[in-house]
Amino acid sequence: MDLGHAAEPGAADPQHRPVTAPIPLPKPRPRPEFVGFSRSELHGLLELYTRRVVAGQWRDYAIDHGRGMAVFSIYRRSLESPMYSVMKLGSGAGRPGEYVVVRGHRVLKRARTLSEAVEVLDRQPIPVPG
Repeated sequence: MDLGHAAEPGAADPQHRPVTAPIPLPKPRPRPEFVGFSRSELHGLLELYTRRVVAGQWRDYAIDHGRGMAVFSIYRRSLESPMYSVMKLGSGAGRPGEYVVVRGHRVLKRARTLSEAVEVLDRQPIPVPG
């Protein structure tokens, strides 16, 4: 009976690798671009919001950040769905970023600048109390 010597790891069994062999890792997924409103954009949005609050049309807002976008949502009442949402979409896949104003599921305006996009909200008449 031949007791022989044990074979070196990896020599006979392809499943065993030497401890020093690097293990290939998958490439990391690219992180989505962080998109947020700039200080001047927030100033413009809050200025419009303030005028509508004074007129009694809007009562609350929220700012959210998702994958590749930021959203400024406007509410008539806090517990309802937003009346309007102003979305800032990040650039990607070779396209520039854009701004979109929606009401529910309906797109009201798409634009390259925030001021162009919110024109659709600014055009609505503000009721004069009295």
